[in-house]
Amino acid sequence: MAQKASTTLVMKFGGTSVGSSGAMASAVQIVREACAEWPRVVVVTSALSGVTNLLLESAARAAVGDVSQLPDAEQSLLANHETIAISLVPDEARRACLMEEIGGLVRYFVELCSAIAVLGEATPRALDAVAGLGERMSARLLAAACECAGVAAKAVEATELIITNDRYQNAHPDFGATTFATRSVLNPLLKAGIVPVVTGFIGATPQGILTTLGRGGSDYSAAILGAVLPADEVWIWTDVDGVMTADPRMVPEAQTLPEISYGEIAELAYYGAKVLHPKTVRPVVEAGIGLRICNTFNPSHPGTWLVANGQNGKNFKGDKVIKAVTAIRKQKLVTIEGRGMLGVPGVAARAFAAVASTRTSVPLITQASSEQSICFAVPSEMAEAVLGALEKVFAVELADKDIDRVWATQDVAIITAVGVGTRHTPGVAGQIFTQLGDAEVNVLAIAHGSSDVSISMVVESAETEKSVQALHELIVK
Repeated sequence: MAQKASTTLVMKFGGTSVGSSGAMASAVQIVREACAEWPRVVVVTSALSGVTNLLLESAARAAVGDVSQLPDAEQSLLANHETIAISLVPDEARRACLMEEIGGLVRYFVELCSAIAVLGEATPRALDAVAGLGERMSARLLAAACECAGVAAKAVEATELIITNDRYQNAHPDFGATTFATRSVLNPLLKAGIVPVVTGFIGATPQGILTTLGRGGSDYSAAILGAVLPADEVWIWTDVDGVMTADPRMVPEAQTLPEISYGEIAELAYYGAKVLHPKTVRPVVEAGIGLRICNTFNPSHPGTWLVANGQNGKNFKGDKVIKAVTAIRKQKLVTIEGRGMLGVPGVAARAFAAVASTRTSVPLITQASSEQSICFAVPSEMAEAVLGALEKVFAVELADKDIDRVWATQDVAIITAVGVGTRHTPGVAGQIFTQLGDAEVNVLAIAHGSSDVSISMVVESAETEKSVQALHELIVK
């Protein structure tokens, strides 16, 4: 098969795409086929499915002095990786060397958890050191499997490539330093015809201390590497056929979108769709790189291509404005209300400064036109901390009755209809609210994103699935 004129492809494999012998065998075959078409291929891998959770759960238990689970966790990690190694690395000497490396990482995990137990505390830096071990194991395993399948490959630690700040558990890359480091390490390998198999999810400070990019950050890793090399395309291999019109667990008739704009996928990622890490889009947009989402278990499916905003405002059903519907569960609406707020400058600024002090992200904001109330959503587990911060900031106003109360609802869900042109197409909002009204869904709050590609509604938690199903009918009608 002739190689492409374009040169560099970055492919990322998610946890389910490498989580079993069969899955990793499929990933290896995909890498082989890509190498036949592309002169330069870079692979980014997640940890085996379930491994990161096991690592972090063990660290959390160690932080309260419970290390009783460590022997079982140690054996589970070794067994899971060895099972795949036995299947895909038939050379005994090569496999023994591989398992010695993985065994060393597992021993390091046990040592870290033992140290956490002694200290009685799991710092963010320590948690990053623990969490990143899953990718460090899987990269070695996948590289060895590729080599045994005839693909020249080498495991590469992203700590050598992605240079970040020291905000552990959610680090931000320094793109200048990352560009220099990535090209210095990867280009010689690529020139030699070797496929680098890079640990997703992790980076390092300039001092070499391991950091992570946030849960699900392997997508982001692939986008970063694609942007700085630069690559021609980035392919995200997952366990679904691409971006779907809705969560198929809620809407069985949900379908795959053949293409979607960068703006739309960013909104879907932000509002709960788990196909892509929310930060993935920006690096590829800024670098002008093609991005494709495809299925490791159905590689012949074309998947979903991301296109430039405005390139195609239509979906595969014709000229419907709404392309997809998504939901975020386990949210609470926090409301600040009082007649004394009318016309008083700075209330919103003080409110969101208080929220920021709790390190809480706010996915939705709405304000009454009378300026007598501000309402916003926060994750349910952060609601108590947010209320405490707000009551402290507005203690004087609450005492003087300028603010009547600060309160939170029970659990709610944010339902978001996503599609290019929702703001400027007449009648879209009317269709949405008619549809929800016909389904007897009560809308608690509304926000229309400034990105022009989404309308969000807050509904009772119990009405989540009914709301998504009702709005999905606007797509398939």
